[in-house]
Amino acid sequence: KGGFGGLVQRDFPKPIIAAVNGPALAGGFELVLACDLVVAAETATFGLPEAKRGLLAAAGGPIRLARRVPLATALEIVMTGDPITAQRALELGLVNRLTDTPDQVVAEAVALAERIGENSPAAVRAGRKLTRAAAEVSEGEAWTLNAQLAAEVFRSGDAIEGATAFAEKRPPVWNS
Repeated sequence: KGGFGGLVQRDFPKPIIAAVNGPALAGGFELVLACDLVVAAETATFGLPEAKRGLLAAAGGPIRLARRVPLATALEIVMTGDPITAQRALELGLVNRLTDTPDQVVAEAVALAERIGENSPAAVRAGRKLTRAAAEVSEGEAWTLNAQLAAEVFRSGDAIEGATAFAEKRPPVWNS
C-alpha cells in the first residue's frame, strides 16, 4: 500500500539495509531514511530537492529526517533542497558505513547483514522494535515495551541456546 512498494509506510519485521552507490535524492533519500542501516560509497549524495521544484517530499522524508538529525540541520536540508555528501551524512549519523568506491557498497552491505544474521533472530527483532519505538514514543512507553519484549526474548529458545552455547564454548544454533 502506498508508493515505493509500501516501504516508506510499513514496519517490516526484519532489518532493512540501504546500499547507496550514487545519488539518493528525493524519493531515493526517502527510501534510505526508511531503512534501518545505510552503507554508502564516499561519492554518494543525499538530499530532498523537492523545494527547488515547488514540491514537498511527502513519503516521510522530512518526518524521519527530523527524528534523526538536529532540527536546524533537517530544516536546512528540506528548505534549501541542497544535497549533502556521504561524509556529511556519516557525520550526522544518517550513514553507518562508507566504502571507498561504489562497487564495494553491496559487498559491505551484505557483510553487515551477515554480521546481524549471526545473532539471535528473536533478539534482533526485539532490539530493532524497541530501538525504533524509543525514538518515537515517550520514555515511559519505551520502558513498558522494553519489559514486554525482554520477557518474550528471555522466554525464547534463543535465550536458552545462547546461554548454553556460551557455557559450552560453541557457536549458538538459533531456532527462532
